[in-house]
Amino acid sequence: MTGGLLLKNQAFAESMHDEYPELAKHKIEKADVISLDYHWPRFVGRNGARDVHGQHQKATVLRVRTDQGAEGWGMTDKKVTESISSIIGKKVIDVITPNHGLIKGFNTFYYDFAMFDLMGVILKKPVYQILGAQGPTSLPVYSGMIYIDELPYNEVKGGLEVIMQNCDWDYNHGYRQLKIKIGRGNKWYPAKEGMEMDIKVFKMVYDAYRSKGVDLLVDANNSYTLQDTITFFEGIKGIPLYWMEEPFQEQIEDGRKLRTWMDKNGFEKTKYADGEWVLPDANDIAIEMVRQGIVNTYLNDIHAYGITNWIKVMPTIKKANADGSPHAWGDQLKTHYTTHLAAGLGNISTIEGVTCISDDIDYGNYPIKDGKISVSHEPGFGMKILKRN
Repeated sequence: MTGGLLLKNQAFAESMHDEYPELAKHKIEKADVISLDYHWPRFVGRNGARDVHGQHQKATVLRVRTDQGAEGWGMTDKKVTESISSIIGKKVIDVITPNHGLIKGFNTFYYDFAMFDLMGVILKKPVYQILGAQGPTSLPVYSGMIYIDELPYNEVKGGLEVIMQNCDWDYNHGYRQLKIKIGRGNKWYPAKEGMEMDIKVFKMVYDAYRSKGVDLLVDANNSYTLQDTITFFEGIKGIPLYWMEEPFQEQIEDGRKLRTWMDKNGFEKTKYADGEWVLPDANDIAIEMVRQGIVNTYLNDIHAYGITNWIKVMPTIKKANADGSPHAWGDQLKTHYTTHLAAGLGNISTIEGVTCISDDIDYGNYPIKDGKISVSHEPGFGMKILKRN
């Protein structure tokens, strides 16, 4: 590190200490990793790429405590134990700041959510206010739990009626956007039969909810080709579609061809959504697709990418006249984190809702009503660990 850069970093650190003295007073004294049980309200089957998801799940979380008695917690990974000593003894302000998120060198996948929660607790502010409160506090939310559930699995009977029962449950829960998994011909059906079933299920759901103000989204989980995607669009022509998610692996040339085809064939209002769970090289491609106006909604996972990286990428998304909607599948914690990101940074089109039930977690006050989810106004993320240690 050059002398000039060192002085610049020291000056930045000192300015943060002056601007947020409360964060400078607290020193991280203890950190532990906890496994929490939760389950989805129903059995979840296959998507176009993966076999059955099941129902009962576990969340790995990191809890941090300071010498002043403040406590925060959030999603992490079991491997955090390999580096957890790096935060012990550090002042909170030397790990995270309100304006920039985690200080460079700390892994966002391990520390982002526990540290944002802790920062909110110390400052007595919800995370969205720390992020700038630039977005609405009540935002559109979609159900991400409409899977390929007509296929039976062990004691699960399957059938098209199961898909409709699931849609009804989500509608009654408050969702007014439903995301339907497609891509059956990739693994679970012969290609032609799978495409026909994708189209049939989409039309079936549309017919059931067309008069109820419900938006439909589809997600192929990268199980289509460019031609498959066009075939699906041709099969649903004339029906409104909010977005097409992950039709195929991020690829600029085929992505451009798809966006051009959509614009010329009646799907110009349909969002092309992509960038979920991508590795660094593929993420560069996804962001370039956003810059070029190919991808309209950037999806990188709220946990895998982290709030810190979303802070950095949002100006690029805005400049491209695109928006974001972080992937949040799997855990209601991720849904609630995304709600703070949306209310904090703005420019989030809709939030992936993952309804969960748990005796180990108090998910806080994030009501879903008439198609919108409201953010918690409690300090941090406003959620609690109920599990006894």
